[in-house]
Amino acid sequence: MIKKLMLLALILSTLAEAKKLTLALAANVSYAIEDIQKAFKQKHPDIKLRIILGSSGKLTAQIQNGAPYDIFMAANMKYPQSLYDSAKAVTQPIVYAQGALAMLSSKEQDFTQGLSLLLDSKIDKIAIANPKTAPYGKASVDAFKSVKIYESIKSKLIYAESISQTVSYTITAADIGLIAASSLYSNKMKKYQKNRHWIAVDTALYEPIKQGIVILKRAKENKEAKAFYDFILSDEAKVILKRYGYIVR
Repeated sequence: MIKKLMLLALILSTLAEAKKLTLALAANVSYAIEDIQKAFKQKHPDIKLRIILGSSGKLTAQIQNGAPYDIFMAANMKYPQSLYDSAKAVTQPIVYAQGALAMLSSKEQDFTQGLSLLLDSKIDKIAIANPKTAPYGKASVDAFKSVKIYESIKSKLIYAESISQTVSYTITAADIGLIAASSLYSNKMKKYQKNRHWIAVDTALYEPIKQGIVILKRAKENKEAKAFYDFILSDEAKVILKRYGYIVR
């Protein structure tokens, strides 16, 4: 009888574990993920989500080295594509949303100058995400180069590990920063007003930030992973993402 109870407990434990999903998310998604979780939970109350946030590059390196993640949502198609090419992902990368850049300052600024504002001698520190590992950082550098100010301002740049850390740097350690527009729609950021504290960066100045999703190898036969994957591509999720400043098709 004791053995049967032990076996039953083991089976139940295994089933419970199967209903847990570990999601590796590019940091920009951190602002929308709470609403996404709530909507997903209404449809799948028995599936528990564990969220791991980081830069797309660092998360990719972790996955390549065996990190136990089930779903990867990146801020750039290059990273999930590399995982698919190396058989670490079992689905081809699909664009679930397109991100956008915004320029933010905790103090009111004359944003009529656009990115040329960064040339001002009063702007001493400019926060951006690390362009080597964070797609939003690369997009920031692309924007600077498009308006031909990169060489003049590169000494002012301070680099954050992820786009969420860039927001923190922008508010606490820099005069201004280029951040994910999605961060501006979180409750704690609503005090910053458009055209006073921030403006959108012209999307024509940088390559589209196409954000991709893949199911990873460890979740190949995981129906819960497929349920979350399908939800992210659903109209309901697109409404949420659009509410957080993403461009969705």
